[in-house]
Amino acid sequence: MSEQNNSEQQNPEEKHMRTVKSFVLRAGRMTEGQQKAMEAVWPRMGLELQQGKLDLAEVFGREAPVVLEIGFGMGDSLIEMAKDQPEKNYIGIEVHRPGVGRLLSNAEKAGLENIRVFCDDAIEVLAQCIPDASLDCIQLFFPDPWHKKRHHKRRIVQPEFAETLRKKLKQGGVFHMATDWENYAEHMMEIMSAAPGYRNQAGEGCYSDQPHWRPVTKFQKRGERLGHGVWDLMFEKVD
Repeated sequence: MSEQNNSEQQNPEEKHMRTVKSFVLRAGRMTEGQQKAMEAVWPRMGLELQQGKLDLAEVFGREAPVVLEIGFGMGDSLIEMAKDQPEKNYIGIEVHRPGVGRLLSNAEKAGLENIRVFCDDAIEVLAQCIPDASLDCIQLFFPDPWHKKRHHKRRIVQPEFAETLRKKLKQGGVFHMATDWENYAEHMMEIMSAAPGYRNQAGEGCYSDQPHWRPVTKFQKRGERLGHGVWDLMFEKVD
């Protein structure tokens, strides 16, 4: 199915989500190693929108819990999680090509077989490629906070986004968010607490402790150096 035809079949809310981008495509020159990884490793670990709805067991060559991370940056924490939890399959989505190249290079060096990667807009990936009720966890760590009030509409965590993720999660699956911007944490809490079909694992209005398996990212370290707190939110699909 073409992207144009798929777009025509989307409901108005999904079309609206596509018109307001939650990210800015950063410029950045790829290193020689990153470019080589894109050429050599992408054919094995890369995923494309035109593949359509994926059979995740076929993609990974096994049945295992699937974790999807949206916006993995340079990929270091995703690599660490895939190393530490080889029993899980990981799908990373990132639009920044140098970050994708770095992750592929590091995954190859580490001999990882449980990572696959999209270099596309997460909204497009979710709509076109991820089957409903197929994910055990969706991770969104330190997304752009769009801290100016006039830019809050660009924040990716919105009611429509929460509903899209709910459809992709299995029953009991978890949407795990983390941010070092208190105002964005409050925004996430408000949106997710009102979203139907979710339960806050920490209790109503409460933030979760950082789980031992979530690595400290460079964004978290930077935020802590600036005196920011860090807030984790974990909402489970219950309906």
